[in-house]
Amino acid sequence: MGRFEGRVAIVTGAAQGIGEAYALSLAAEGAAVVIADLNETGGHAVAAKIVADGGRALFVRTDVSDAASATACVERTVAEFGGLDHLVNNAAIYGDMAFDLLITVDWDYYRRFMSVNLDGALVMTRAAYPHLQARGGGTIVNQSSTAAWLYSGFYGLAKVGINGLTQQLAHELGGMNIRVNAIAPGPTDTEATRKQAGDAARQLVKGLALKRLGRPDDLVGACLYLLGEESAWVTGQVLNVDGGQVFR
Repeated sequence: MGRFEGRVAIVTGAAQGIGEAYALSLAAEGAAVVIADLNETGGHAVAAKIVADGGRALFVRTDVSDAASATACVERTVAEFGGLDHLVNNAAIYGDMAFDLLITVDWDYYRRFMSVNLDGALVMTRAAYPHLQARGGGTIVNQSSTAAWLYSGFYGLAKVGINGLTQQLAHELGGMNIRVNAIAPGPTDTEATRKQAGDAARQLVKGLALKRLGRPDDLVGACLYLLGEESAWVTGQVLNVDGGQVFR
């Protein structure tokens, strides 16, 4: 029996990278997992892999910035698997992110970016929390980043917002027995990071206490801990998993 046997989880942005690792690990621990993403090819592939390994999974095309889409995702989850226990807000514009300054970035692009990278976590939470409450409580993990404590332009600003959102929602939802925490990865070797930073990502290793890039699997333990019963008295926290990049 896995730690999450009988539980149901939604993982946004789970068609690849860190989100995929979260989804696969939850399924391996017994959870039914909904892959919520705009990437239909990747999302169906991840769900199919889970099913082929004997797990339960479903891909639902989801735009986390759109309230109707988020609600449809949650309702499909509940209809398919009977309820909802866990939400992982991982979806973000990252691999294709534009480089620009806060003072010059195109305003329409900025607003679209923030609607996904910051507001998306709130949109999904608003859709999900009544169903978590109906099960007697649940857990939410938001994906932050060490970019929140470094100069990282509007990407870092979005992650500062995720940290604040995590703390505020922890208080708003705590009375419903819903815990809300966040993970802040450091530089992680994913396809999106390779596309975004190229060889420059390797240079970041020099500033880490542990001299290597992270791997998606390095983040799995933190996610399962924050979603599971081992962290039953932990909420409103941001857990760095970053090879010692940021000291706070």
